[in-house]
Amino acid sequence: MPATPAWPPSSLPRLYVEQPLGDGAAVTLEGPQANYLSAVMRLAAGAQVKLFDDRSGEWLAEIVEAGKKRVTLRTVRHLREREPVPDLWLLFAPIKRGRIDWISEKATELGVARLVPVITQRTIVDRTNHDRLFAHMVEAAEQCERTALPELAEPQKLQALLKDWPDERTLLFADENGGAPLLEAAALGPAAILIGPEGGFTEEERAAIRALPQAKPVSLGPRILRADTAAAAAVALWMATAGDWTKAPDR
Repeated sequence: MPATPAWPPSSLPRLYVEQPLGDGAAVTLEGPQANYLSAVMRLAAGAQVKLFDDRSGEWLAEIVEAGKKRVTLRTVRHLREREPVPDLWLLFAPIKRGRIDWISEKATELGVARLVPVITQRTIVDRTNHDRLFAHMVEAAEQCERTALPELAEPQKLQALLKDWPDERTLLFADENGGAPLLEAAALGPAAILIGPEGGFTEEERAAIRALPQAKPVSLGPRILRADTAAAAAVALWMATAGDWTKAPDR
């Protein structure tokens, strides 16, 4: 006999909503989300979608009314609890638009818990568009089936960040001058990865980071990587060693 197909199928549209979800919750979507469901996906009343709220996990919802500008849904079943998130922060110097968007997307896909833009002496871009970065994170979470969104912090100056660094969190400092291979330096427990600007850290900054007791200089191999490549590579190595890549997915 043919196998019974899984339900709900993974192909169902999946959206993040800010409204807290629960049994029988009514949800109203407007703007781009409503347009996506009604005009792009051409869904009508009775169609089902998946929703998540970054609080209670993932829910199956049914469209009650579909209009061009507004779509009303009601949750019908709880599908998954909110996922446990590895306690990893990614600290990165802002870079030009497009590449910083890519960092926010890939960090979300890889499972980072918190993203922190860090202003250094050689940072070329000293401002970030919080709403745009958050939108990229939401889109990435919708596509990779995350039920938890990373926290997106406001930009912080490197000096202030080091001054208030939490005692219990290891700081893995991607130092162009070298350090222990990240695969060897990564360990269980709260951690953060620090990626520098396109021009690298100054000697003054490098000395200040290395003076932090929780800092561990690490190497990402023999080649100098672009900032966005270094961020993705470092997070992937940590996830494979101390994160949740060591476990079979719970599905």
